[in-house]
Amino acid sequence: MSFPLLTATAVLPAIGAIATAAVPAARRDAAKVLALLFSLATLVLAIVVLVRFDPDGDRYQLTESRSWIAEFGVRYELGVDGIGVALIALTALLIPFIILAGWHDADPLETGNKRWRPTQGFFALILAVEAMVIISFEATDVFLFYIFFEAMLIPMYFLIGGFGDRAHQHGEETAATQRSYAAVKFLLYNLAGGLIMLAAVIGLYVVAGNFSLTEIAEARANGSLDMATNTERWLFLGFFLAFAVKAPLWPLHTWLPNAMGEATTPVAVLITAVVDKVGTFAMLRFCLQLFPEASKWATPAILVLALISIIYGALLAVGQRDIKRLVAYASISHFGFIIMGIFAMTSQGQSGATLYMVNHGISTAALMLVAGFLISRRGSRLIADYGGVQKVAPVLAGTFLIGGLATLSLPGLAPFVSEFLVLAGTFSRYPVIGIIATFGIVLAALYTLVLYQRTMTGPVKPEVAAMPDLRARELLVVAPLIVVLIFLGVYPKPVTDIVDPAVKQTLSDVHEKDPQPEVEAAK
Repeated sequence: MSFPLLTATAVLPAIGAIATAAVPAARRDAAKVLALLFSLATLVLAIVVLVRFDPDGDRYQLTESRSWIAEFGVRYELGVDGIGVALIALTALLIPFIILAGWHDADPLETGNKRWRPTQGFFALILAVEAMVIISFEATDVFLFYIFFEAMLIPMYFLIGGFGDRAHQHGEETAATQRSYAAVKFLLYNLAGGLIMLAAVIGLYVVAGNFSLTEIAEARANGSLDMATNTERWLFLGFFLAFAVKAPLWPLHTWLPNAMGEATTPVAVLITAVVDKVGTFAMLRFCLQLFPEASKWATPAILVLALISIIYGALLAVGQRDIKRLVAYASISHFGFIIMGIFAMTSQGQSGATLYMVNHGISTAALMLVAGFLISRRGSRLIADYGGVQKVAPVLAGTFLIGGLATLSLPGLAPFVSEFLVLAGTFSRYPVIGIIATFGIVLAALYTLVLYQRTMTGPVKPEVAAMPDLRARELLVVAPLIVVLIFLGVYPKPVTDIVDPAVKQTLSDVHEKDPQPEVEAAK
């Protein structure tokens, strides 16, 4: 029997979470090191998965299948396509940087009552989220996917509510209240979407008789499973709603600014760069494969919602006074581009959307982590409390600028290629939607450059005059991400070669072909 590589990739961080949580309270530094080592070991396994995956081979590779709950037809089925492989690599790459960036975020915090924070729990919860996200990218049994899609809410709830941002403007008691509000809102929104999805999962089993994605998709393709039109549409909506909350898509997005604003910076990165990608990934894997006709039926409405997300998120980012909430609203705009690319139903759009998931994860991590280092020095998230930082901390300002330029999709940095593909793919089928969406790029330039101008340029404010530049640990976090942004901006082929075959197969699932350009006959 071959080595269960996919299982090992998901189980290793879970074992790391248990081992980290078990470290004695007095050995919190050992817990940090242990968590980092497990995350690096997971990265090694993810690289092995990446190397062993053959883009020209079978659709799902490294497959594993075992009976699990035989009475209900539930199987432990894993398999990865090019989209899943790319997102597993992204997750495994970011977690070590998230752990390094949060090295001191859960250190003992002394207040009037000398309250202690469970350092081990913080890093254990991050590893637990990593394990659940990875297996979500691997699961090809719908019920198995659903379990971990929902289970990741539990560690995320505790990370948001139990380990909040120390740079709060209103004191610890108010901060604790707002953290609790953000955590509960995150949980309720995602749990509500998940419960609706559970009803759709049960309905799918009633119609199909099993939970296997591959078997159901094959039956849909060869005509042996014929769903009634209304049944397919209701099931699609049940799945899509849960994924739209996670994504997040307007108007189901309102939990994200609260969660990112009140969480520690590494946890904010974990939310938007890792966890939220499960929603957009699931739209490609489950909505389009299981419900092709309903996906095409819902496309016009979804494209309008995605367009609203792009413009709405960018406009609110322009008006933000809080650095972290600005990045949160910018992410809502970026997820609008991703969803628009998915439902443009073109190979360019879907390739761009998948590439955007990877590039957005890296660019948002770079910008948000540098912003977190900035905030930790000043103790404030308000843009107005900064000014002239580039004169006292030029390396910090320079990395902040590169992260910001990546966010606005500057040519030469990774997000440009993916955003260009999304817009080109959308314009070829829905030109009006594509034209309006380009205004999101203009607004992105506005909120990014205004943020940099207000925080980094101008006279040096007295509060930042003694601000230190990036330290060695912080450079170790940021520098590799910037290198990847530049490399993928100049040479995205390694990622596109992996995802393009999977995208073409997904497009064939919905029986769509790329529109042919209209060429006027020569006279």
